[in-house]
Amino acid sequence: MKRDATVEESLQRPIARLLLCGTWLASAVTAAGLLLGIYRERQGLAWTEAGIALFIILPVARVGLMAVIFLRQRDYLYASIATLVMAIVAAGFLTGMGALAPMQ
Repeated sequence: MKRDATVEESLQRPIARLLLCGTWLASAVTAAGLLLGIYRERQGLAWTEAGIALFIILPVARVGLMAVIFLRQRDYLYASIATLVMAIVAAGFLTGMGALAPMQ
C-alpha cells in the first residue's frame, strides 16, 4: 500500500509544479500586457494575448506531462490514454485552424 501512495505522489508533484509555475507565468505576462497597454496599446495587447494563450496551453501541457510520467512508470494504458487525449486536442486545434476542413 505504501507503494501506491509513492506512485500517486510522483504523479502529483510535477503536475502541481507545472500548474503553479504556469499560472504565475501566465498571470505575470497578462499583467505586464495590461500595464504596457497603458503606454503602448499594440504591444500591451500582444503581451495580454500571449498571457491568455499561456492559460489556454496549461491544461494541454498537463496532459503531455502526464503521458511522459506514465511512460516513465511503464503504465502503458494510461500513457496511451493521455496520448489519445493529446491527439484529440491536436485534431480539434487543426480543425479550428482550418487545416482539417473538408475539401470543397
